[in-house]
Amino acid sequence: MDLALTLGRRGQGRVWPNPAVGCVIVQGGRVVGRGWTQPGGRPHAEAVALAQTGAAARGATAYITLEPCAHSSARGPDCSGSLVAAGVARVVTALTDPDPRTAGRGHARLRAAGVVVDTGLRADQARADLAGFLSRVTRGRPELTLKLALTLDGRIATSGGDSKWITGPLARRDTHALRARHDAVMVGAGTARADDPDLTVRDMGATHQPVRIVMDGRLSLPVTSRLGRTAAQVPVWMIHGDGAATAPWAATGARLIPVAGGARPDPAVAFAALGAAGLTRVLCEGGGVLAASLLLAGLVDRIVTYQAGAVVGGDGRAGIGPMALSLLADAPRFQLAEVRQICADLRCDWVPAG
Repeated sequence: MDLALTLGRRGQGRVWPNPAVGCVIVQGGRVVGRGWTQPGGRPHAEAVALAQTGAAARGATAYITLEPCAHSSARGPDCSGSLVAAGVARVVTALTDPDPRTAGRGHARLRAAGVVVDTGLRADQARADLAGFLSRVTRGRPELTLKLALTLDGRIATSGGDSKWITGPLARRDTHALRARHDAVMVGAGTARADDPDLTVRDMGATHQPVRIVMDGRLSLPVTSRLGRTAAQVPVWMIHGDGAATAPWAATGARLIPVAGGARPDPAVAFAALGAAGLTRVLCEGGGVLAASLLLAGLVDRIVTYQAGAVVGGDGRAGIGPMALSLLADAPRFQLAEVRQICADLRCDWVPAG
């Protein structure tokens, strides 16, 4: 199962709206097949592993990080039926699939065919790996990671706006790896105007790019920006409010997502729309106003900070915008999940407390 989980992570950022599943088939104590969900969501991990296994699947044990699906489509048959047809004798899964199209039916179909089914192995790790898919199915929105590159005193730029570069090259490379494992990268309109980013994965040998999202209520970002000029090559989604002039951005090939709220679209409604569009994992890279609104809406599932040893003072630009909190008890609380030194910088991963 540990190997299946490792394989499943290879699909993160590439397989939405499907889950990034891993599968290992064992016969006589030897691995005879392995697979993971392929880009675009098909073939599923089980189909890849079974194709590799061939006749050796008869009487074998399959270790799968999520319950095999019980629904077929034009893109392929259901995996529970495929496992039965291949003659697999035992299936071990980490989690039951909450998708209503499966939701225990895959396990039931296997048992009805005489296949031994065990579930719950490495469930906690599978739940962490598949958190984005589980969030979309059960909460109707993608998992959200907020990434911040900060000075020692919590600033993202000097008072004049200089932010290149707070962290070193290895920390920035780690950020690109983080982008590659997400379906989409999001920024606010202010950051998009100030930095003119392209939000792509670079210097990683990447064969795919995440969707690039801008929360821009008025669609104030010029279409001559990097995102506007490249929208036809790498997907750009613009979340906008009521009354925004959409024609210029529509002409670039960008996808327009209207959300009620005028200049400040409602973050919860926006993320529900992203979930409906199939996204499972979103990485927010700023700025401070957007970060504050997402925190206040209770949408942040993880914070990843890259902290450098620089100090720029109180007149520097804060990593999180104003939140109008008068009581410390009302502050969103996070607990440290992981810490790692990257050359001279420090990466900390935080998850909601409790």
